[in-house]
Amino acid sequence: MNFLEPQRLWSLFIVVGLVAVYVLLQLRKSEYTVRFTNLALLDSVAPRRVNWRQHVAVSLALLTLAFAIALFAQPSKVDRVPIEVTAEVTVVLTVDVSLSMQAADVEPNRFTLAKSTAVGFLDELPSNFKVALVSFSGTATLEVAPTQNRSKVDAAIGGLELAERTATGEGIYSALEVIEQEQAQFSGEGVAAKAPAFIVLISDGHRTVGRSQVLAAEAAAAAQVPIFTVALGTPMGVIESQGERVAVPVEIDELKEIADISGGRAYVASTPDDLLDAYESVDMQLEYREQEVDATSDYVPYLLLLCLASTVAGLFVASRWP
Repeated sequence: MNFLEPQRLWSLFIVVGLVAVYVLLQLRKSEYTVRFTNLALLDSVAPRRVNWRQHVAVSLALLTLAFAIALFAQPSKVDRVPIEVTAEVTVVLTVDVSLSMQAADVEPNRFTLAKSTAVGFLDELPSNFKVALVSFSGTATLEVAPTQNRSKVDAAIGGLELAERTATGEGIYSALEVIEQEQAQFSGEGVAAKAPAFIVLISDGHRTVGRSQVLAAEAAAAAQVPIFTVALGTPMGVIESQGERVAVPVEIDELKEIADISGGRAYVASTPDDLLDAYESVDMQLEYREQEVDATSDYVPYLLLLCLASTVAGLFVASRWP
């Protein structure tokens, strides 16, 4: 284990000293008690004999102190942070909410799976990333403007509802508008380079209304905003519409074309694991460096457990339980 303040570990000699003092006290008690051969007199004159419960209580107390000193030295862990740490990277999660997303060819269905895994994906993004949420069916809607508040985005994802038609191009254009506004604000702070941004597009179907998704992808390429597409579903997808079963096969080629034109990558998710793999692959496209960060908070629960155990042991000894 590494520490950010390793010099503080010298304080552990305090624990070593206390252990030495405790051992010496036990030895002195032993020397004192052997002078008396009368056991009845020994009980009244010698200090109370130490039993195993007292040893356990002292050991727990010393272990708790040692652990607290270790935390004082700030244990560290290696974490991934974006190379461009000064830039606020913007991710626009663009989700298809057309009726075809209710198909149950992936468990439990395309829509539920898309929402649940999207939340997991957001939790893995670095904390300095801003996330926006755009949904699209017949039109596109900005559900959440770019924010670092993950809870706000999570709640908006959970509140998404299905609607008719699929305007894929409109969804992309809306995402680009969000990014353009964010980059304009960033550039206005005196920074010449654009803040990094990308779009994650989750969809399953063919565009039915709105502007061309090809033109939208070309606009994204011109703006240097890659689109990572996730085709969610299988060729066997069906939904119930007006009492009839309607085939809604996943549209892979259309989404792949969007990714290729924009400079992103295309993924196909026909199972929950596939979708998770797709998210991880998107995450790997980002450039990171490894950095040692403070991990003290990760160990605080263990310190609390040690404090509890030490306190309970002390109560047992203080009450002189048999």
